[in-house]
Parts: sequence; structure tokens; C-alpha cells
Amino acid sequence: MSPSVTIDSIRVLVPGTGARFRCGGLSVALQTARLLGRLRPTELVTYRAREAKHSFLDDVIAQEASPGKALWLVSWGFDVPATLKKLRGRPVLYQAHSSGYGFDLPPGVPVVAVSRNTLGYWGDRAPRNPLFLVPNALEPQWLERGARPRLMGAAGGQRPIDVLVQQRKSSPYVLNTLVPALRARGLTVEVQSGWVDDLVALFNSASVYLYDSAEYWRGRGVSEGFGLPPLEALACGCVVFSSFNHALADTLTPGVSAHQIGQGSLSNDLERITAAAADPSAWGPDAVTLAALLEEVSEARLLERWRSTLEQLQSLQVSDATGLNPAYSLRSPSTRRLRWSQRFDRLRGKVVNRLPGWLPKP
Repeated sequence: MSPSVTIDSIRVLVPGTGARFRCGGLSVALQTARLLGRLRPTELVTYRAREAKHSFLDDVIAQEASPGKALWLVSWGFDVPATLKKLRGRPVLYQAHSSGYGFDLPPGVPVVAVSRNTLGYWGDRAPRNPLFLVPNALEPQWLERGARPRLMGAAGGQRPIDVLVQQRKSSPYVLNTLVPALRARGLTVEVQSGWVDDLVALFNSASVYLYDSAEYWRGRGVSEGFGLPPLEALACGCVVFSSFNHALADTLTPGVSAHQIGQGSLSNDLERITAAAADPSAWGPDAVTLAALLEEVSEARLLERWRSTLEQLQSLQVSDATGLNPAYSLRSPSTRRLRWSQRFDRLRGKVVNRLPGWLPKP
């Protein structure tokens, strides 16, 4: 990037903020914009729905010559390639949630991954692009209002919901096999499917929380980007039974902070979940482990990571290392080229071994 370009503001790009865009990705984008606003002037910009409260991408591009002085943060999965094409020549940062979408990034475009799982994906797919790690964070309400183990004790068994399941992302095994079997054992199982005004209160009412997203994401061909629900449950003092796919392995440790769901057999699940519902304090993580885990996903820690990332991006600008000047951007050969090159080297090695005089000595 040319040393004359100075970034003095940030624009967080989302398709829209209305009900039809409501999802975990939008929540994270809104939270990111709010936190970045503490560090630099920050605004939301939409690119699908025109909204009175926010600028629209096409309008901004038409009115503002490139490169401009704003850093654009893009994150919306399958829309990323088209969005980056529109923003070519402007400072861009890709906030990578899920992996597996299949697209490649232009040389030099920085990537801020929300999990080590996603960091590893882009570290393999774009090893010459600047890479950063800024995990997601729990909203403050979970840490402020969550009924964690120190509040449980005997009261843990008095929670009205023995087992809580959220229908979205849950596997057919959980919904169609495990839930009926738990109810047959006399446990109170709540399957939440609609909108809930106060999720913290709902989680505080449950002893055990089940989260099994591996099949959901594998069926869609992309990964669990971060996995906030199990952390939200832990913040509310629930015992968590979860899958450990993708980014969930970043934060959850089997047998320590969470327990594997679908572990070998239905009877095994029934025995462990029934025991956990009867005595949550014996199955949840110890207070020290939980406190350390929740501190890592607090907004205060997230803000520290963003501050450091922005400082590093500022230094990268001086070295033309953020993709605005492609001539200066390091590139990694394509996978096809690497494979053919390695095959050729192996073939040449076999020929040299059989015909030592075939190649001239250096």
C-alpha cells in the first residue's frame, strides 16, 4: 500500500440489518462494529437492502474515489468474492468466520480469522496473505447475568428444565432419537425453535445443554465458524454436551469444559446426560477453568485483539503488504501447479537414480 494512504475510519459491510438477515453472522458483525467504534470512527454499510439508517455500498463507491481512507471489513460467506471485486483498489480486511466456501482471495488481502480452525484453513489456502486471529466474544449480558457454578450448588437441581436443545443446527439423532429417549426417562426436555426474547433467562433455567452441529455443517459443506451457543450455555451454568467439530475444538475440551454428544451409543448418552441433570455441579467445569475460558471470550479481550490487529495493519500499509499494489504482493503457487511440480521432481529423481549421467553436473 502506498505510504500516502492513511486509514482513518472503518466500514463494516453487511447485506442488511432487517429480520431476513438475522443470524449469528449479523450479530457478530453488529458487535464488531460496536467494538471497533471504540477504536476508530466506524459505520455499517449495507449492500443488498437499502436502509435509511445506513449507507449503501454502490452509492459510496460511486461517490468516493479509490482508495479512500476507510478500511472495509467484509465477512458474508458466499458474497465475499463479489464484494472484494467491487472493493478492488480500496483497503479491505476479510473477517473469516466459516471455512470451506471454496473461493480464493486476491493476493495481499488481509484475513482476520475468528477461530484457529479458520486460521488454519486460510493459512493453507492463502499462506502469503497477512493473517490475524481475533476470536468472537460473548455479549456482556451472558457474563453479567449468567448463573455460573458458584451460584448453582443445590439450586442446580431446581432448574425447571433438565435438558435444553435448540432445534436449529441440531442433528436428527438428537431431535428424533435422544430427546424422546430422555423424555421417556422422565426428564424435562425443552426444544427451543422460535424467537426468544430473553435467551439468558432460558439458559439459566436449564441444567444441561445439548449442541450437536457436526452433521448440520457437514451437510452444507462449510464449517462451524466459532460456536457461541455452548459458551453461552457455560456462562449460564449449564453442563454442555456438544460435538467437537471445526471451531468448537478451539474452545471446548472433552471431559473438561464439555462432554461429547453421541459418544458411541444411545445408552451411553442417556446415562451421562441423566447423571449430569441430576448433579450438574459434578459434571460442569471447575470454577477456575470456566473463568479462564470466559475471560478469553470477553469483549474486553476482543477489544485488545482488535487494537493490536489495527496497529499491525497500519504498519503493513507502509510496506505495500495489504494488496492495494498487486505488484508487491507475495503469491503462493496454485495447488495444481504445486502438485505437478512435485510430481515432476519425483519423476526426475527416479530418472537420475537410474541414469546417473543423464543430467550434467553443476
